[in-house]
Amino acid sequence: MKKSFFALLTTLLTIYSLSARAQITDPVDPLRPSLPDTTQTIVQDSLSVGSADQGEDEVDMADPDSVTYRIKLTADGTANSGNVNRILLQLTGALEYELSRQFKLSTNPSFIYGRQNGMLNEREWFGDLRTTFKYDNRLYYLAFGSMERSNLRQIALRFTAAGGAGYKLINKASAYLSITDVLLYENTNFIELNDIKVLRNSARIYGEYFMGKDKRWSISHTAFYQPALNQKGNVRWNASLSVQVRVTSAVSLRTTAFNSYESIISPGRKNNDFRWTMGLVYEKK
Repeated sequence: MKKSFFALLTTLLTIYSLSARAQITDPVDPLRPSLPDTTQTIVQDSLSVGSADQGEDEVDMADPDSVTYRIKLTADGTANSGNVNRILLQLTGALEYELSRQFKLSTNPSFIYGRQNGMLNEREWFGDLRTTFKYDNRLYYLAFGSMERSNLRQIALRFTAAGGAGYKLINKASAYLSITDVLLYENTNFIELNDIKVLRNSARIYGEYFMGKDKRWSISHTAFYQPALNQKGNVRWNASLSVQVRVTSAVSLRTTAFNSYESIISPGRKNNDFRWTMGLVYEKK
């Protein structure tokens, strides 16, 4: 039963990944799975790891002998009626799989649909595939590719490919903080503008922190800064902040604020987009 469920979910996520995106979501860090299991969290807090790579009071968040994959599904949205009729639905997923002690694969597909006063505003698709090398180390390496489409930003197709390194600043059971820096190639096919091909430097900071006696509460944040290296004035940045409370071992309530900025946009579109959603999170390891 478990194998059938895992195979079905993998197929669905693969379909999402081949579909593509152009909106900010809150991609989780595959090196730091959230900990919905209270017992597991308490056990990890009691571990004493003194390796030269991780340091005192730091823990290995992935046990290769017992955990080979992780699934996380999120549904957010909002609805308004009256003077303004507004519907927004956001579906995101996260799947990671440990190929070996050295390599890990992960994907974070997403879909956003939004209508306002009968008009379709958002129909955003995103799919990616990421591989991480030496993911247990403080210093690790990563490569990924992604595809996206956006009705909101009038992007017919955007393709990116990147590679670089990451570093875990903090890696404890109650707090995690990492930075990554990659060289990124981007090819964007706008519906109205000419195609743009740029080389970017993409810097990201990601953090996740657990609070409360049983660590039911958590806060996570992600921020990207992506200036073009071969095109002056072309810059992208986005950020998200989420607050989450666990209601069962696998289900949590969450509210998230997103902000996304692009300097090069289609005519009639705004550079900045902000979104605030509330929803449910299902997580299984």
